[in-house]
Amino acid sequence: MNLFAEALNGALVVRVDEERIDAAIAMRFKDRMREVTAQPSTRVVLDMSQVDFLDSSGLGAVVAVMKSLAPNRRLELAGLTPNVAKVFQLTRMDTVFRIHTDVEAALQEGLRNAG
Repeated sequence: MNLFAEALNGALVVRVDEERIDAAIAMRFKDRMREVTAQPSTRVVLDMSQVDFLDSSGLGAVVAVMKSLAPNRRLELAGLTPNVAKVFQLTRMDTVFRIHTDVEAALQEGLRNAG
């Protein structure tokens, strides 16, 4: 599971460097997210721009990560590809998560809200 994290503008940005988050890697995704989000930050922005496929197990893993961060930290999503965005829309999870067009938009919004 290839995840890369860096602190930017008060947010922890985690880039998923995988084409799929599915049943085969959902558990590894959750475990790895737990490791990389150990860094302190109030916002975690998950960059999913490289993910072309997300199944129900992958969606469940993303939701589990969100729940593990709550209530003190927020998980936001950025860069959803059309197929992945459709999964969030069909399951109405797009109403649960804050979704940004890309990481830059997420960081800009964070700066606007902080000021």
